[in-house]
Amino acid sequence: MPSTLGLVAGGSRFPHAIAAAARNQGWRVVGVGFAPDTETDLPQACDAFAWLRLGQLGALIDFFRKQRVSHIVFAGPIHKPRALSLVPDFRAARLLLSLRSRGDDAILRAVRRTLEAEGWQVVGADTFLPHLITPQGVLTRTQPTEQQWTDIALGWEIAGAVGKWDVGQCVIVRDGVVLAVEAIEGTNQAIARAGKLGGPGAVVVKRAKPGQDRALDLPAVGRGTIEAMAMVQASCLAVEAGGSFFFDLEAALRLAHDHRITVVGYAGCAPEKSNRTGNPCAREHREGI
Repeated sequence: MPSTLGLVAGGSRFPHAIAAAARNQGWRVVGVGFAPDTETDLPQACDAFAWLRLGQLGALIDFFRKQRVSHIVFAGPIHKPRALSLVPDFRAARLLLSLRSRGDDAILRAVRRTLEAEGWQVVGADTFLPHLITPQGVLTRTQPTEQQWTDIALGWEIAGAVGKWDVGQCVIVRDGVVLAVEAIEGTNQAIARAGKLGGPGAVVVKRAKPGQDRALDLPAVGRGTIEAMAMVQASCLAVEAGGSFFFDLEAALRLAHDHRITVVGYAGCAPEKSNRTGNPCAREHREGI
């Protein structure tokens, strides 16, 4: 039964979409944001709102408690290099000191444990926007070449390996050579770096880290990802089907078509040749694109 939803908001328009969907479902939405990451008009999309500094975990807990929050959702990215300079309050400092690793997933898991110990239930953003989950199959009219399928498989394996160390979610490959592994800079900057190093034709692979808490941080791509790929003439994007967000899908696929970029919702293995054009999701999204 909808009650009060606490929205922990990073950047992009994603938190706005969560707030709108939740309110349409009958939730009262209470948000917290972090300048300059969170967009300045988000308070207008919420029933109550507080601006905090990164590291004010105690203030977040106090605000949500006063607002009688029952469930909490995380949405939107935080600029990772800036997060290194956060000044933690007592609650956040105690949490950080308890961690062996300070990777994204380790910190988010610890925050989740702290919030759930307060009696709140943490829910995934896909609870409110399930239609944004990446469908499976080749989503463009163009199909990956055999070399691209090989590079997708290699990138998938490498991304899984580095993800175990809570490093990043994206790997860029060209002709069997790993050009870049996403670290603190983020996906688009990793793509730009790969383009400088390897030239045109790169394959971008993005997947969740093995064991990642998917209620807190699903991989996400969108039109901006395709724009970053177009800037360096990357040729193919493979993103985890059923386990990632794909924002502005139709617009992104139109842009991919314009730049001859192939897009795949990948599930860990390439389909048989006879089935590569037969996926119903692929047929649906290729129409008119």
